[in-house]
Amino acid sequence: MSIETKLKALREELRGHNYNYYVLDNPTISDYEFDMKLKELQQLEAEHPEFYDESSPTIRVGGMVTKNFETIAHEHRMYSLDNSYSKEDLEDWEKRIQRNLGDAPVAYTCELKYDGASISITYENGKLLRAVTRGDGFQGDDVTTNIKTIKSVPLQLKGDYPPKFDIRGEIVLPFNGFQKMNEERIANGEEPYMNPRNTASGSLKLQDSALVAQRPLECLLYSIVGENTGITTQFQMLEKAREWGFKVPTVAKLCQSTAEVMEFIEEWDVARHQLPYETDGVVVKVNSLQLQDELGFTSKAPRWAMAYKFKAEQVFTILNEITYQVGRTGAITPVANLEPVLLAGTTVKRASLHNADQIAKLDIREGDTVFVEKGGEIIPKIIGVDLSKRPANSIETVYIEECPECHTPLIRTAGDAKHYCPNEYGCPPQITGRIQHFISRKAMDIEGLGGETVELLFKEGLITDYADLYDLTKEQILPLERMAEKSAENLIKGVAESVAIPFERVMFALGIRFVGETVAKKLAKAYKNIDALAVATKEELMAVDEIGERIAESVVTFFSNEKNQNAIARLKEKGVQFSLSAEKLENQTDILKGKTVVVSGVFESVSRDELKKLIEDNGGKVGSSISSKTNYLVAGDKMGPSKRTKAEKLNVPIITEQEFLAMV
Repeated sequence: MSIETKLKALREELRGHNYNYYVLDNPTISDYEFDMKLKELQQLEAEHPEFYDESSPTIRVGGMVTKNFETIAHEHRMYSLDNSYSKEDLEDWEKRIQRNLGDAPVAYTCELKYDGASISITYENGKLLRAVTRGDGFQGDDVTTNIKTIKSVPLQLKGDYPPKFDIRGEIVLPFNGFQKMNEERIANGEEPYMNPRNTASGSLKLQDSALVAQRPLECLLYSIVGENTGITTQFQMLEKAREWGFKVPTVAKLCQSTAEVMEFIEEWDVARHQLPYETDGVVVKVNSLQLQDELGFTSKAPRWAMAYKFKAEQVFTILNEITYQVGRTGAITPVANLEPVLLAGTTVKRASLHNADQIAKLDIREGDTVFVEKGGEIIPKIIGVDLSKRPANSIETVYIEECPECHTPLIRTAGDAKHYCPNEYGCPPQITGRIQHFISRKAMDIEGLGGETVELLFKEGLITDYADLYDLTKEQILPLERMAEKSAENLIKGVAESVAIPFERVMFALGIRFVGETVAKKLAKAYKNIDALAVATKEELMAVDEIGERIAESVVTFFSNEKNQNAIARLKEKGVQFSLSAEKLENQTDILKGKTVVVSGVFESVSRDELKKLIEDNGGKVGSSISSKTNYLVAGDKMGPSKRTKAEKLNVPIITEQEFLAMV
């Protein structure tokens, strides 16, 4: 047998044993035998580097060191899920689905929601190509080297897999492995880790992949995204992923109604405590991928999926003090400073009190014994007060009238839940908050510059707005506390490189009140450059899709302010992008301006995503459902009958893919 043949046979054998042990939980050889075979393979590979294989089982031991994790754009966006907490929430969701789909029968796939770190792994020709963290849903960190050390992640697939696809899942740390890690840390005199979820998430960003390889991480997969996968339902997707070699949880059920869904939820709300992993709910998805396509997405979440969250854990503790925080928009948030208490695996010391109305509604006072829970298992909140334990000298909470930072009298407009500090350009937390927003990942994404450094630069008088960042020199920042030469160089370099950030993200970075990522993109697309936007009237702005009166007024106010005008002028001088790039403007027309186009079905010449891009590039709006405001329905193969029926009823023109392409 030749060396190359022996290497291939040994790799294939070890892949099989790895799959049996880590995916099927059914080992067929002892750990010792496996280790001996792995050592034999390592030795052969060391002696014959000409037969290197990027998906060899020896990759699992790690050893590569990653200094910086590269930011990678997701080819297919990673959406969040809407949450529900009751049977009524689920039934309301089902009604919305039925309104959209008409009489189409709907089945649901129920899966447990595992609490870990989200990951998207790309496979090409059966080999693991890339692994990227969720990040902000649009882009994340490339952690491929670390993911390859996780033994339940296949490096080479088997069976009838598609040529290229992304698979999504959670990186989790089983309770047993977590306990062993903590026993070792305590034995070594180290602080134990707080909970499995945070430890799993932190593991992905370790620089030495050999350390990641030592951690008993697992990867549980639940979703495949890509073109022409040959899969038609969510349930089939789970089965296919198992066949290809992925570790897919077997706890899943196909349900025909929300009544059946609730039975599954009630069963697993109890049984989950016997599972080896942390779970915090059930994910319910419309089973048919065609119907998922019909339902589409909101700006944040799929309409075809819902996360039912198990009842949050609750504890009680003492509220020691109420303090007040000032946000970058001047919004005041009251904060409960608590006697530290363990809640859902983390020590909670603070909780949001939201606003004055919430404090008054619950009659929350300093010194009270309060009930705390993690809303959606993430943000601690106070849900009640134990009045039987209220001190005799308790004093009713009086909401502050002045800004705690600059002592400006607070304002509260009609219909607004929060109080605001109007001293927008003189209040320190608002100034630093705007700069911190400007440098954030979704905005200018300035490497080498964090929130603490912004606070320090402001405190030292080196910056008072975000335009000042572009005037900083290495000599100015080197004397600052904890600022080494390399750090200073990275900061200056990060600022300089940010001038390449595209206009739509610059728009978001400016921090105009009510202008989030989606609105920033719409404004950039509608006006093409900052000069046209700066002179737009309130009425003109409101004519832009999804721009209401509140946003329009905020944009006009922002551009009428002299300080903002000066900051933008200075940013322009530094080369910051204030117009859409030639690439973005290419092939853009106003042919569909003011038109709403709904796309449904499977297409031949272009993909659905490409069709939607063509609609937007030609000035149109992509509609998600048929209404009286729909101008065209582009009908592909296997289009949902409910959409056709509704379009015909409302006399919406139904056009083919080719007719649409000819139109644009």
